[in-house]
Amino acid sequence: MSSQNSAADDENSSADDARQVWDVVVVGAGPAGASAAYAAAVTGRRVLLLEKAELPRYKTCGGGIIGPSRDALPPGFELPFRDRVHAVTFSNNGRFTRTRRSRQMLFGLINRPEFDQQLVEHAQKAGAELRTGVTVQRVEQHGSAVPDRRSVAVVLQGGETLLARAVVGADGSASRIGAHVGVKLDQVDLGLEAEIPVPDTVAEDWKGRVLIDWGPMPGSYGWVFPKGDTLTVGVISARGEGAATKRYLEDFVGRLGLAGFEPSISSGHLTRCRADDSPLSRGRVLVCGDAAGLLEPWTREGISFALRSGRLAGEWAVRIAESHDAVDARRQALNYAFAVKAGLGVEMSVGKRMLAAFERRPGLFHAALTGFRPAWRAFTDITRGRTTLGELVRSHPMAQRALTAMDRRIAATAEPASTPAPSAEESGS
Repeated sequence: MSSQNSAADDENSSADDARQVWDVVVVGAGPAGASAAYAAAVTGRRVLLLEKAELPRYKTCGGGIIGPSRDALPPGFELPFRDRVHAVTFSNNGRFTRTRRSRQMLFGLINRPEFDQQLVEHAQKAGAELRTGVTVQRVEQHGSAVPDRRSVAVVLQGGETLLARAVVGADGSASRIGAHVGVKLDQVDLGLEAEIPVPDTVAEDWKGRVLIDWGPMPGSYGWVFPKGDTLTVGVISARGEGAATKRYLEDFVGRLGLAGFEPSISSGHLTRCRADDSPLSRGRVLVCGDAAGLLEPWTREGISFALRSGRLAGEWAVRIAESHDAVDARRQALNYAFAVKAGLGVEMSVGKRMLAAFERRPGLFHAALTGFRPAWRAFTDITRGRTTLGELVRSHPMAQRALTAMDRRIAATAEPASTPAPSAEESGS
């Protein structure tokens, strides 16, 4: 009798192995996905990380690593810095240029292929399995492909189906997993970037120094990030201004005296910010990073948001995988959403207010950062990770008053367009 039971157990075990029931499947091996896979795998769970490209792969990104990004990295992670920034040159559409310097490093610069590859390797060392060259067509939580209520079917291009107890979508700003969850976006921007190899003499002039230029379109800005013998030069502005954004980049490169150097890579990318009421989960599926529309709306900084939300998604995906019914899975998903909104959501809310003010008064921001010591100190504290935009506004009365005053000016500017003029009787004439 016992031998029959043993044979049955062996048969069931073999069936489970053949069906590949993973605890957590992560879709996308960028910073968010690799962080999620690491956080889930380090608990000892069975984790699969899927990536449609072959690694390493290029990603349009400035590659600035600020304090919150460093703090969210796995233990023992050595950043592959190409340069360490100690000075920032600010300009307002090419004018009023001023450089501010710091004895301490402000932030570091990396190339995304190297950085992303190292993150994936840390996830693999923690126990995650990686599959590249794999495109996910859709996920299903009901239907014939799903054997029970604890499973999610991940359907790959070509028809292969994987099963998981929880799925994390980290498949970028055009996320298919985000579409499944129902992610809603209320800010979309276009970033254009060129990787420009330069001679040693030019590279030396930029070593340790970045340029930030407030651009000609509302909310736009450009940057130069030095990375050894290559300068990463880019601009970003609201989507819908494609031709103007391209001209801005061309003019920007020309002003810098870099037009004579041939870029090794020219690329573009859409960044997408979530709406305040956008969901972060559906059933046993979570989204994080760009797939969730998580990034800082003013600067469009996304690496720290990807790392932090990815780690949270991985931790809560493990809890969802352990849930035996839909009620408990829903509770864990809500806890994930609360954790994201309590931290990253607060920073995004302040960032939206900053962007609204910056769109109207870029010159004011330029004057503050170049000539007002508390504003420069706030900038350095944020880049070094000593504080965040949310913490800054919450803990500094001066910052609260300044942002509130800007909110009122914006509201006052918008009010005449929506408020009818008073009649003769109402005005007392």
